[in-house]
Amino acid sequence: MKYDSITEAIGNTPLVRIDPAVHGLAHVDLYAKLEMLNPFGSVKDRAAWHMTRDRLAKAKERGAQLVELSSGNTAKALATLAGLHGLRFKSVTNRMRVPEIKELLLLLGAEIEELPGRSECLDPTDTEDPLTLFHRQLTEQGDAYLHTDQYFNPLNTEAHLTGTGPEILKDLGGRAPDYFVAGVGTAGSSTGVARVLRAADPEVRVVGLVADKSDFIPGIRTLDEVREVGLFDPAAYDAVEPVTSEQAIDGMLTLLRRCGLLAGPTSGAAYFGAVRHLRTVAAGRERPVTAVFIVCDRVESYLSYIRQRRPELLGGRAPAHAPAAPSEEEIRTAPSVDVAAAQEWLAREQPLVVDLRGPHAFATLHIPGSVNIVDELFGELLRGGLPFGRSRPVLLACPIGERSARYAAVLRRMGHEKVRSLAGGVIAWRDAGAPLVRD
Repeated sequence: MKYDSITEAIGNTPLVRIDPAVHGLAHVDLYAKLEMLNPFGSVKDRAAWHMTRDRLAKAKERGAQLVELSSGNTAKALATLAGLHGLRFKSVTNRMRVPEIKELLLLLGAEIEELPGRSECLDPTDTEDPLTLFHRQLTEQGDAYLHTDQYFNPLNTEAHLTGTGPEILKDLGGRAPDYFVAGVGTAGSSTGVARVLRAADPEVRVVGLVADKSDFIPGIRTLDEVREVGLFDPAAYDAVEPVTSEQAIDGMLTLLRRCGLLAGPTSGAAYFGAVRHLRTVAAGRERPVTAVFIVCDRVESYLSYIRQRRPELLGGRAPAHAPAAPSEEEIRTAPSVDVAAAQEWLAREQPLVVDLRGPHAFATLHIPGSVNIVDELFGELLRGGLPFGRSRPVLLACPIGERSARYAAVLRRMGHEKVRSLAGGVIAWRDAGAPLVRD
Protein backbone atom coordinates (compact mmCIF):
# COMPACT_ATOMS: atom_id res chain seq x y z
CA MET A 1 0.00 0.00 0.00
CA LYS A 2 1.19 3.47 -0.89
CA TYR A 3 0.23 6.57 1.11
CA ASP A 4 0.86 10.28 0.67
CA SER A 5 0.69 10.87 4.44
CA ILE A 6 1.11 8.72 7.53
CA THR A 7 -2.37 9.82 8.63
CA GLU A 8 -3.83 7.72 5.81
CA ALA A 9 -2.58 4.66 7.69
CA ILE A 10 -4.82 5.38 10.69
CA GLY A 11 -7.57 2.78 11.00
CA ASN A 12 -8.38 -0.44 9.16
CA THR A 13 -6.58 -2.42 11.84
CA PRO A 14 -6.70 -6.24 11.81
CA LEU A 15 -9.22 -8.39 13.67
CA VAL A 16 -7.36 -11.49 14.87
CA ARG A 17 -8.90 -14.66 16.30
CA ILE A 18 -7.47 -15.85 19.61
CA ASP A 19 -6.71 -19.56 19.54
CA PRO A 20 -9.31 -21.36 21.73
CA ALA A 21 -6.46 -23.42 23.17
CA VAL A 22 -5.27 -20.17 24.80
CA HIS A 23 -8.50 -18.95 26.39
CA GLY A 24 -9.92 -22.44 26.98
CA LEU A 25 -13.55 -21.49 26.38
CA ALA A 26 -15.67 -24.02 24.49
CA HIS A 27 -17.93 -22.65 21.76
CA VAL A 28 -16.38 -19.17 21.97
CA ASP A 29 -14.78 -17.31 19.06
CA LEU A 30 -12.79 -14.49 20.65
CA TYR A 31 -11.29 -11.80 18.43
CA ALA A 32 -8.77 -9.06 19.18
CA LYS A 33 -9.14 -5.72 17.38
CA LEU A 34 -5.50 -4.67 17.02
CA GLU A 35 -5.61 -0.92 17.58
CA MET A 36 -1.97 -1.17 18.67
CA LEU A 37 -1.14 -1.28 14.93
CA ASN A 38 -2.26 2.27 14.26
CA PRO A 39 0.78 4.29 13.09
CA PHE A 40 1.35 6.15 16.37
CA GLY A 41 0.76 3.00 18.38
CA SER A 42 -2.71 3.13 19.90
CA VAL A 43 -6.47 3.36 19.57
CA LYS A 44 -6.15 7.09 20.38
CA ASP A 45 -4.70 7.76 16.93
CA ARG A 46 -8.23 7.63 15.54
CA ALA A 47 -9.69 10.13 18.00
CA ALA A 48 -6.68 12.48 17.81
CA TRP A 49 -6.88 12.68 14.01
CA HIS A 50 -10.69 12.93 13.94
CA MET A 51 -10.66 15.78 16.48
CA THR A 52 -8.01 17.79 14.62
CA ARG A 53 -8.04 17.02 10.88
CA ASP A 54 -10.44 19.84 9.93
CA ARG A 55 -8.96 22.38 12.34
CA LEU A 56 -5.20 22.13 11.97
CA ALA A 57 -4.82 24.45 8.99
CA LYS A 58 -6.68 27.34 10.62
CA ALA A 59 -4.87 26.74 13.91
CA LYS A 60 -1.55 27.11 12.10
CA GLU A 61 -2.71 30.33 10.39
CA ARG A 62 -3.49 32.00 13.71
CA GLY A 63 -0.42 30.55 15.50
CA ALA A 64 -2.46 28.54 17.98
CA GLN A 65 -0.99 25.87 20.20
CA LEU A 66 -2.52 22.38 20.23
CA VAL A 67 -3.39 21.49 23.84
CA GLU A 68 -4.93 18.47 25.55
CA LEU A 69 -5.41 17.35 29.14
CA SER A 70 -3.63 14.04 28.67
CA SER A 71 -0.61 12.15 29.94
CA GLY A 72 -0.94 9.12 27.69
CA ASN A 73 -1.71 7.90 24.20
CA THR A 74 -3.89 10.86 23.19
CA ALA A 75 -1.03 13.22 24.00
CA LYS A 76 1.40 11.04 22.05
CA ALA A 77 -0.83 11.03 18.95
CA LEU A 78 -1.54 14.75 19.17
CA ALA A 79 2.13 15.61 19.63
CA THR A 80 2.93 13.65 16.47
CA LEU A 81 0.13 15.31 14.50
CA ALA A 82 1.21 18.74 15.75
CA GLY A 83 4.74 18.14 14.51
CA LEU A 84 3.45 16.97 11.13
CA HIS A 85 1.57 20.24 10.70
CA GLY A 86 4.10 22.68 12.15
CA LEU A 87 2.26 23.31 15.40
CA ARG A 88 3.39 23.35 19.01
CA PHE A 89 1.77 20.86 21.42
CA LYS A 90 1.26 21.07 25.16
CA SER A 91 0.26 18.16 27.37
CA VAL A 92 -1.45 19.25 30.59
CA THR A 93 -1.86 16.73 33.38
CA ASN A 94 -1.97 16.47 37.14
CA ARG A 95 0.32 13.45 37.19
CA MET A 96 2.70 11.86 34.69
CA ARG A 97 2.49 8.31 36.03
CA VAL A 98 4.33 6.46 33.24
CA PRO A 99 7.92 7.73 32.78
CA GLU A 100 8.34 6.29 29.26
CA ILE A 101 5.35 8.26 27.99
CA LYS A 102 6.77 11.47 29.43
CA GLU A 103 10.14 10.82 27.80
CA LEU A 104 8.53 10.02 24.48
CA LEU A 105 6.47 13.22 24.59
CA LEU A 106 9.64 15.21 25.20
CA LEU A 107 11.29 13.48 22.22
CA LEU A 108 8.29 14.50 20.11
CA GLY A 109 8.87 18.12 21.10
CA ALA A 110 5.90 18.41 23.44
CA GLU A 111 5.67 20.90 26.28
CA ILE A 112 4.47 19.26 29.49
CA GLU A 113 2.68 21.19 32.20
CA GLU A 114 1.88 19.32 35.40
CA LEU A 115 -0.83 20.91 37.51
CA PRO A 116 -1.68 19.97 41.10
CA GLY A 117 -5.08 18.42 40.33
CA ARG A 118 -7.00 16.88 43.19
CA SER A 119 -8.33 13.89 41.25
CA GLU A 120 -6.87 11.57 38.62
CA CYS A 121 -8.99 13.00 35.80
CA LEU A 122 -10.83 16.19 35.06
CA ASP A 123 -13.79 16.76 37.39
CA PRO A 124 -15.82 19.70 36.01
CA THR A 125 -17.86 19.91 39.24
CA ASP A 126 -14.75 20.76 41.30
CA THR A 127 -14.55 24.43 40.43
CA GLU A 128 -11.41 25.03 42.53
CA ASP A 129 -9.34 22.20 41.07
CA PRO A 130 -6.42 23.70 39.07
CA LEU A 131 -7.09 21.18 36.28
CA THR A 132 -10.72 22.32 36.04
CA LEU A 133 -9.69 25.97 36.05
CA PHE A 134 -7.21 25.35 33.23
CA HIS A 135 -9.88 23.49 31.25
CA ARG A 136 -12.18 26.49 31.59
CA GLN A 137 -9.37 28.82 30.50
CA LEU A 138 -8.79 26.75 27.37
CA THR A 139 -12.47 27.02 26.49
CA GLU A 140 -12.53 30.78 27.03
CA GLN A 141 -9.33 31.50 25.06
CA GLY A 142 -10.19 29.73 21.84
CA ASP A 143 -7.95 31.82 19.57
CA ALA A 144 -4.76 31.03 21.47
CA TYR A 145 -5.30 27.28 21.59
CA LEU A 146 -6.61 24.40 19.57
CA HIS A 147 -8.08 22.42 22.45
CA THR A 148 -9.22 18.95 21.42
CA ASP A 149 -11.07 18.40 24.74
CA GLN A 150 -11.05 14.60 24.55
CA TYR A 151 -13.22 14.06 27.65
CA PHE A 152 -16.17 15.98 26.22
CA ASN A 153 -15.63 16.21 22.46
CA PRO A 154 -18.23 14.14 20.53
CA LEU A 155 -15.69 13.76 17.72
CA ASN A 156 -13.82 11.39 20.05
CA THR A 157 -16.81 9.04 19.94
CA GLU A 158 -17.52 9.75 16.27
CA ALA A 159 -14.08 8.44 15.29
CA HIS A 160 -15.30 4.99 16.31
CA LEU A 161 -18.81 5.43 14.92
CA THR A 162 -17.30 5.92 11.48
CA GLY A 163 -14.18 3.77 11.81
CA THR A 164 -13.67 1.10 14.46
CA GLY A 165 -17.26 -0.10 14.74
CA PRO A 166 -17.94 -0.49 10.99
CA GLU A 167 -14.56 -2.21 10.55
CA ILE A 168 -15.50 -4.87 13.13
CA LEU A 169 -18.82 -5.49 11.37
CA LYS A 170 -17.12 -5.75 7.97
CA ASP A 171 -14.49 -8.20 9.22
CA LEU A 172 -17.19 -10.38 10.80
CA GLY A 173 -19.03 -10.58 7.50
CA GLY A 174 -21.58 -7.90 8.35
CA ARG A 175 -22.73 -9.61 11.54
CA ALA A 176 -22.29 -8.07 14.98
CA PRO A 177 -20.54 -10.10 17.71
CA ASP A 178 -22.53 -11.38 20.68
CA TYR A 179 -20.20 -9.55 23.08
CA PHE A 180 -17.99 -6.48 22.86
CA VAL A 181 -15.45 -5.81 25.63
CA ALA A 182 -13.34 -2.66 26.07
CA GLY A 183 -11.57 -0.65 28.74
CA VAL A 184 -13.21 2.65 29.69
CA GLY A 185 -10.96 5.72 29.70
CA THR A 186 -12.46 8.73 27.94
CA ALA A 187 -15.22 6.27 26.92
CA GLY A 188 -14.97 7.34 23.27
CA SER A 189 -14.03 3.98 21.76
CA SER A 190 -16.29 1.82 23.92
CA THR A 191 -19.42 3.95 23.46
CA GLY A 192 -18.78 4.63 19.76
CA VAL A 193 -18.26 0.97 18.87
CA ALA A 194 -21.19 -0.08 21.08
CA ARG A 195 -23.60 2.18 19.20
CA VAL A 196 -22.54 0.80 15.83
CA LEU A 197 -22.79 -2.82 16.92
CA ARG A 198 -26.16 -2.36 18.60
CA ALA A 199 -27.50 -0.62 15.53
CA ALA A 200 -26.66 -3.81 13.63
CA ASP A 201 -27.98 -6.09 16.37
CA PRO A 202 -29.75 -4.73 19.49
CA GLU A 203 -28.91 -7.98 21.32
CA VAL A 204 -25.16 -7.23 21.45
CA ARG A 205 -23.90 -7.24 25.02
CA VAL A 206 -21.32 -4.58 25.90
CA VAL A 207 -18.91 -4.96 28.83
CA GLY A 208 -16.91 -1.95 30.03
CA LEU A 209 -13.80 -2.58 32.11
CA VAL A 210 -12.53 -0.17 34.75
CA ALA A 211 -9.62 -0.28 37.18
CA ASP A 212 -10.36 -1.69 40.61
CA LYS A 213 -10.84 0.96 43.29
CA SER A 214 -7.58 2.57 44.40
CA ASP A 215 -5.70 0.61 41.72
CA PHE A 216 -4.01 2.01 38.60
CA ILE A 217 -4.09 0.60 35.08
CA PRO A 218 -2.78 3.00 32.41
CA GLY A 219 -5.48 4.26 30.08
CA ILE A 220 -8.58 3.24 32.01
CA ARG A 221 -10.34 4.82 34.96
CA THR A 222 -11.80 3.56 38.18
CA LEU A 223 -15.59 3.54 38.27
CA ASP A 224 -15.61 6.65 40.46
CA GLU A 225 -13.33 8.48 38.03
CA VAL A 226 -15.13 7.46 34.86
CA ARG A 227 -18.37 9.00 36.11
CA GLU A 228 -16.65 12.37 35.84
CA VAL A 229 -16.01 11.93 32.10
CA GLY A 230 -18.45 13.80 29.87
CA LEU A 231 -18.55 11.08 27.18
CA PHE A 232 -19.35 8.28 29.65
CA ASP A 233 -22.88 6.98 29.08
CA PRO A 234 -23.93 4.24 31.53
CA ALA A 235 -26.63 3.12 29.07
CA ALA A 236 -23.91 2.08 26.61
CA TYR A 237 -22.90 -0.86 28.83
CA ASP A 238 -24.68 -3.97 29.96
CA ALA A 239 -22.03 -4.43 32.63
CA VAL A 240 -19.14 -2.40 34.01
CA GLU A 241 -16.63 -4.63 35.76
CA PRO A 242 -13.38 -3.94 37.67
CA VAL A 243 -9.97 -5.40 36.85
CA THR A 244 -6.92 -5.22 39.11
CA SER A 245 -3.43 -4.30 37.91
CA GLU A 246 -2.30 -7.85 38.72
CA GLN A 247 -5.03 -9.27 36.49
CA ALA A 248 -4.14 -6.78 33.74
CA ILE A 249 -0.52 -7.91 33.79
CA ASP A 250 -1.55 -11.57 33.80
CA GLY A 251 -3.73 -10.95 30.74
CA MET A 252 -0.93 -9.04 29.07
CA LEU A 253 1.47 -11.96 29.58
CA THR A 254 -0.98 -14.28 27.83
CA LEU A 255 -1.23 -11.93 24.85
CA LEU A 256 2.56 -11.60 24.72
CA ARG A 257 3.59 -15.19 25.25
CA ARG A 258 0.71 -17.20 23.80
CA CYS A 259 -0.76 -14.95 21.11
CA GLY A 260 2.25 -13.10 19.69
CA LEU A 261 0.63 -9.73 20.43
CA LEU A 262 3.02 -7.11 21.87
CA ALA A 263 0.19 -5.57 23.86
CA GLY A 264 0.35 -3.46 27.02
CA PRO A 265 -1.36 -3.88 30.40
CA THR A 266 -4.53 -2.05 29.33
CA SER A 267 -4.99 -4.60 26.57
CA GLY A 268 -4.21 -7.30 29.10
CA ALA A 269 -7.05 -5.98 31.25
CA ALA A 270 -9.39 -6.18 28.25
CA TYR A 271 -8.38 -9.78 27.51
CA PHE A 272 -8.61 -10.86 31.15
CA GLY A 273 -12.00 -9.17 31.60
CA ALA A 274 -13.34 -10.65 28.36
CA VAL A 275 -12.34 -14.23 29.24
CA ARG A 276 -13.65 -13.88 32.81
CA HIS A 277 -17.02 -12.56 31.64
CA LEU A 278 -17.37 -15.08 28.81
CA ARG A 279 -16.49 -17.97 31.10
CA THR A 280 -19.63 -17.17 33.09
CA VAL A 281 -22.09 -16.37 30.32
CA ALA A 282 -20.98 -19.04 27.85
CA ALA A 283 -20.94 -21.95 30.29
CA GLY A 284 -23.14 -24.78 29.08
CA ARG A 285 -24.10 -23.07 25.81
CA GLU A 286 -23.93 -25.09 22.63
CA ARG A 287 -24.48 -22.22 20.20
CA PRO A 288 -21.16 -20.57 19.32
CA VAL A 289 -20.55 -17.21 20.95
CA THR A 290 -18.59 -14.48 19.18
CA ALA A 291 -16.80 -11.75 21.14
CA VAL A 292 -14.44 -8.88 20.32
CA PHE A 293 -12.10 -6.99 22.63
CA ILE A 294 -9.85 -4.00 21.96
CA VAL A 295 -6.06 -4.28 22.02
CA CYS A 296 -5.49 -0.59 22.55
CA ASP A 297 -1.69 -0.13 22.60
CA ARG A 298 1.76 -1.72 22.83
CA VAL A 299 3.82 -2.93 25.76
CA GLU A 300 7.09 -1.02 25.26
CA SER A 301 5.89 2.16 26.97
CA TYR A 302 5.02 0.34 30.21
CA LEU A 303 8.18 -1.43 31.25
CA SER A 304 8.63 0.73 34.35
CA TYR A 305 4.98 0.10 35.30
CA ILE A 306 5.58 -3.64 35.00
CA ARG A 307 8.92 -3.46 36.82
CA GLN A 308 7.31 -1.68 39.75
CA ARG A 309 4.56 -4.28 40.14
CA ARG A 310 6.19 -7.49 38.89
CA PRO A 311 9.98 -6.99 39.02
CA GLU A 312 10.59 -10.75 38.68
CA LEU A 313 9.32 -10.54 35.08
CA LEU A 314 12.27 -8.28 34.23
CA GLY A 315 14.99 -10.08 36.15
CA GLY A 316 14.39 -8.52 39.56
CA ARG A 317 13.41 -10.01 42.88
CA ALA A 318 9.76 -10.89 43.37
CA PRO A 319 8.14 -8.61 45.97
CA ALA A 320 6.61 -9.92 49.14
CA HIS A 321 3.00 -10.95 48.71
CA ALA A 322 0.72 -7.93 48.72
CA PRO A 323 -1.95 -7.76 51.43
CA ALA A 324 -5.34 -8.89 50.16
CA ALA A 325 -7.65 -6.06 49.15
CA PRO A 326 -10.00 -5.08 51.98
CA SER A 327 -13.68 -5.98 51.74
CA GLU A 328 -16.35 -3.29 51.48
CA GLU A 329 -17.32 -4.07 55.06
CA GLU A 330 -13.72 -3.57 56.24
CA ILE A 331 -13.56 -0.25 54.41
CA ARG A 332 -16.91 0.88 55.80
CA THR A 333 -15.78 0.14 59.36
CA ALA A 334 -12.20 1.38 58.95
CA PRO A 335 -11.18 3.73 61.77
CA SER A 336 -11.63 7.38 60.75
CA VAL A 337 -11.82 10.82 62.30
CA ASP A 338 -13.48 13.99 61.10
CA VAL A 339 -11.60 17.27 60.83
CA ALA A 340 -12.35 18.46 64.36
CA ALA A 341 -11.38 15.14 65.93
CA ALA A 342 -8.24 14.99 63.77
CA GLN A 343 -7.15 18.44 64.95
CA GLU A 344 -7.70 17.44 68.57
CA TRP A 345 -5.77 14.18 68.00
CA LEU A 346 -2.90 16.06 66.34
CA ALA A 347 -2.64 18.41 69.33
CA ARG A 348 -2.80 15.56 71.86
CA GLU A 349 -0.74 12.71 70.35
CA GLN A 350 1.09 14.22 67.35
CA PRO A 351 0.32 11.33 64.95
CA LEU A 352 2.34 10.97 61.77
CA VAL A 353 0.24 12.47 58.96
CA VAL A 354 0.72 10.60 55.66
CA ASP A 355 -0.62 12.43 52.60
CA LEU A 356 -1.29 9.90 49.81
CA ARG A 357 -1.82 12.44 46.99
CA GLY A 358 0.54 13.16 44.14
CA PRO A 359 3.58 15.37 44.75
CA HIS A 360 2.20 18.39 42.87
CA ALA A 361 -1.07 18.41 44.80
CA PHE A 362 0.92 17.99 48.02
CA ALA A 363 3.26 20.85 47.14
CA THR A 364 0.33 23.17 46.47
CA LEU A 365 -1.43 22.68 49.83
CA HIS A 366 -1.05 20.15 52.61
CA ILE A 367 -1.64 19.66 56.32
CA PRO A 368 1.23 21.15 58.35
CA GLY A 369 3.85 18.56 59.30
CA SER A 370 2.53 15.88 56.95
CA VAL A 371 4.75 13.67 54.80
CA ASN A 372 3.99 12.77 51.19
CA ILE A 373 3.94 9.08 50.23
CA VAL A 374 2.11 8.63 46.93
CA ASP A 375 -0.65 6.03 47.20
CA GLU A 376 0.88 3.39 44.91
CA LEU A 377 4.25 3.73 46.68
CA PHE A 378 2.48 3.33 50.01
CA GLY A 379 0.88 0.15 48.65
CA GLU A 380 4.32 -1.16 47.70
CA LEU A 381 5.60 -0.42 51.20
CA LEU A 382 2.81 -2.55 52.67
CA ARG A 383 4.07 -5.55 50.70
CA GLY A 384 7.01 -5.69 53.09
CA GLY A 385 4.87 -5.49 56.23
CA LEU A 386 4.01 -2.59 58.49
CA PRO A 387 6.02 0.49 57.43
CA PHE A 388 5.94 1.87 61.01
CA GLY A 389 5.56 0.47 64.51
CA ARG A 390 2.14 -0.59 65.82
CA SER A 391 2.38 1.95 68.62
CA ARG A 392 2.96 4.90 66.28
CA PRO A 393 -0.25 6.92 65.74
CA VAL A 394 -0.84 7.50 62.00
CA LEU A 395 -3.36 9.71 60.24
CA LEU A 396 -3.86 8.93 56.53
CA ALA A 397 -5.14 11.61 54.15
CA CYS A 398 -6.11 11.58 50.46
CA PRO A 399 -8.28 13.90 48.34
CA ILE A 400 -11.71 12.78 49.62
CA GLY A 401 -11.01 10.05 52.17
CA GLU A 402 -11.68 7.00 49.98
CA ARG A 403 -8.14 5.70 49.45
CA SER A 404 -7.07 6.53 52.98
CA ALA A 405 -10.00 4.46 54.30
CA ARG A 406 -8.86 1.48 52.21
CA TYR A 407 -5.32 1.70 53.53
CA ALA A 408 -6.59 2.19 57.09
CA ALA A 409 -8.58 -1.05 56.70
CA VAL A 410 -5.49 -2.88 55.44
CA LEU A 411 -3.31 -1.54 58.26
CA ARG A 412 -5.86 -2.47 60.88
CA ARG A 413 -5.98 -6.02 59.48
CA MET A 414 -2.16 -6.08 59.74
CA GLY A 415 -2.41 -5.29 63.43
CA HIS A 416 -1.95 -1.51 63.54
CA GLU A 417 -4.41 -0.22 66.12
CA LYS A 418 -3.53 3.47 66.03
CA VAL A 419 -4.20 4.28 62.37
CA ARG A 420 -7.01 6.61 61.34
CA SER A 421 -8.34 7.86 57.99
CA LEU A 422 -9.22 11.54 57.61
CA ALA A 423 -12.92 11.49 56.73
CA GLY A 424 -13.58 13.64 53.66
CA GLY A 425 -9.85 13.94 53.02
CA VAL A 426 -7.86 17.09 52.38
CA ILE A 427 -10.88 18.68 50.70
CA ALA A 428 -12.92 18.38 53.91
CA TRP A 429 -9.95 19.78 55.86
CA ARG A 430 -9.80 22.75 53.51
CA ASP A 431 -13.56 23.32 53.55
CA ALA A 432 -13.53 23.34 57.36
CA GLY A 433 -10.99 26.19 57.32
CA ALA A 434 -8.30 24.06 58.97
CA PRO A 435 -4.72 25.23 58.38
CA LEU A 436 -2.92 24.25 55.18
CA VAL A 437 0.60 25.14 54.08
CA ARG A 438 2.31 25.39 50.71
CA ASP A 439 5.81 24.31 49.69
